[in-house]
Amino acid sequence: MRRCLALPFLALALMGAAPARPGVVDGDTFTLGPDRIRLWGVDAPEGRQVCRDGRGETYRCGDAARERLKALIGNRRIDCRQRDRDQYGRSVSQCRAGGVDLGEAMVRAGWAVEYRTFSRGTYAAAEAEAKAAKRGLWAGTFEPPSAYRADERAEARAAAPAPPSGGCVIKGNINARGRRIFHQPGERDYAATVIDPGRGERWFCSAAQAQAAGWAPAQR
Repeated sequence: MRRCLALPFLALALMGAAPARPGVVDGDTFTLGPDRIRLWGVDAPEGRQVCRDGRGETYRCGDAARERLKALIGNRRIDCRQRDRDQYGRSVSQCRAGGVDLGEAMVRAGWAVEYRTFSRGTYAAAEAEAKAAKRGLWAGTFEPPSAYRADERAEARAAAPAPPSGGCVIKGNINARGRRIFHQPGERDYAATVIDPGRGERWFCSAAQAQAAGWAPAQR
């Protein structure tokens, strides 16, 4: 795989070619070699998410979305233009496989919804078409992926142990790529971050203590 920076937008082109094969994580995330790609502008069900079909029966819609993205990628060449990088270190990119916009194709097939916070209507027509035709998720009922994640975080916070006494309220988190990052009260992701000591995460009493232990400050 080779990379290049295309000015003036500093867009990262990630080109997948044999022998590197994409590894599909879920309906909006895949890997290309060492790079983890999150499709820009769309949101697919989480891998563990369950929805209801048109008959009211439950099914693993996260798995169904992942299989759809796998089929869209197939053995086709992938070209991605990076739009952002998220808190997990993933390249948030608009990607095409064989010339087809993967985000738009997932939304049009009904296996992802438009992530309006970021897309600002780019895939609105594709979503309206899928909804009218009752494709994919729209054939039954489902919780929007963002709401599903928020519910999971709320449940995790409710079950999480309280911070230790003594004012040690800085959260030492280990993200999806294994990076050790600390979050301080008032920062964007502080409330959503849940500390799991079983994973090696911990609380700190000061930023200096966290940095001395090998944790880096969260990007603001």
